[in-house]
This record gives sequence, structure tokens and C-alpha cells, in this order.
Amino acid sequence: MTNANGSGPFVIVCDHASNRIPERYGDMGLSAIERVSHIAWDPGALAVSRALSELTDAPLVASMVSRLVIDCNRDLDAPDLIWTLSEATRIEANEGLSETERAYRIEHFHRPFHDAIDAVLDARRDAGRETVLVCMHSFTPIYLGVARPWPIGLIHAHDSRLTVALGAALLAESPSLNIGWNEPYAALNGVTLTLEKHGDARGLPATMIEIRNDELLEAEGVALWAGRIERGLEAARLALAGAEAV
Repeated sequence: MTNANGSGPFVIVCDHASNRIPERYGDMGLSAIERVSHIAWDPGALAVSRALSELTDAPLVASMVSRLVIDCNRDLDAPDLIWTLSEATRIEANEGLSETERAYRIEHFHRPFHDAIDAVLDARRDAGRETVLVCMHSFTPIYLGVARPWPIGLIHAHDSRLTVALGAALLAESPSLNIGWNEPYAALNGVTLTLEKHGDARGLPATMIEIRNDELLEAEGVALWAGRIERGLEAARLALAGAEAV
């Protein structure tokens, strides 16, 4: 948790912020390269989330365990809650997992993450603060041999208005920007638990942002995207407020 009492209108959540594998799991049978690759986390997502948190004075809740241990953006009954195959990499350490170990990971990693988000959102609700939920991710440029052309993708909540307005604001600033709409993933892929659980379920304006991770390799790229997203989110928030006031 960073800046829990941030007074800005946004709350930022980063589901796949870390590739940390707790000591009890060793290296999970994976090479060092595999453990730092996109199968283990969303490279660059935490850096851009932190920069955005600073720009907007927003609370930031980040999961600090690798998604290879448990994926905090999956429902508890999802088949990929605990991965056994990630892209083309077999995760043998997760095969045949006991119910006891499964329950341990849920109790120690998955539930605390979502409880932390709830705590922030509950406190803001009780204080009467405006809240817009922003779920930050990154994605690999090539997946299963297929290139992904979009530098940024936007995935909308059940109410798509904020995401539509965000896309319009980004394009107003950079008309040639190739924005993936519900790309490279969409709710139908089962990848929007956090968006649904903490945005839709509370009736909050919410969006999910995916940045291609080769855009976030250097500090300059992180700063560029954090600034773009900050300006886009603020314009989208104001546009939505104006539409609701009419």
C-alpha cells in the first residue's frame, strides 16, 4: 500500500506488480530468465503505477507476489487462479496442488490484496470522497508468436463511459495513437476480477489500462505514459461529471 490517504479522485490498483516468489516455493523449477519474464508479472506496471500515484495523489494498492504463485486478478474458482501453463511455459510446481496449499495461497496472498483494496475504498466512501478505480497492467509485445501492435489497450468496466472518455482524451492529445479497445484482453477472457469486484460491484467509475511493456523499459517511457494517462484520466473524469450534470 502506498499513499493510503491520498486525496486525489483516483485509486490505482496493480494486480501483477511483482515477480516475487516467497522463499517457501524456491524457484518453482523455473530459470532466472523465466522468473523475470512477463509470465511471472507485468514488467513496468508498478513503475508507471507509482508515477501515476504521485502525479494524482492517489492511493496505490499493489500485489507483491508473482502471479505464478497465485493470480490476484482471477476469481477463486478460475482455472488459471494458479497457473500450470503460462504461455508456453509449464509450471510443474503448481501441478497436482493440494487443497491445503491452494487454501494457503488464497489466505496469505489473494485475500489480503483484495482486503487492502476494500479497506481503501471503504475509507473513501465513509469520508465521502470521489473515487475512480484504475487497474494498471502491462502486456508482452509478442504472445505465442503473434505480435501485438497497440502500445496501449483499454478494457472497460460494465459501465464503459469512463473508458470511452479516456480513449477519446488520449486520442485528442495524440491522434495517431493506436489504442486497443478491449485488447489484448477483454472481460470475456476472465481477466477483469479486480475491475468487477471493486469497480462494478460498488458502482464506481472504473477502467483497466494495459501498456505494452516495451514502452516501459526506461524511466523516460514510464514518465511519458504516466503523464499521458494522468491527463487522459482527468479529462475523462471531468467529461463524465459534465455528462452526468446535464
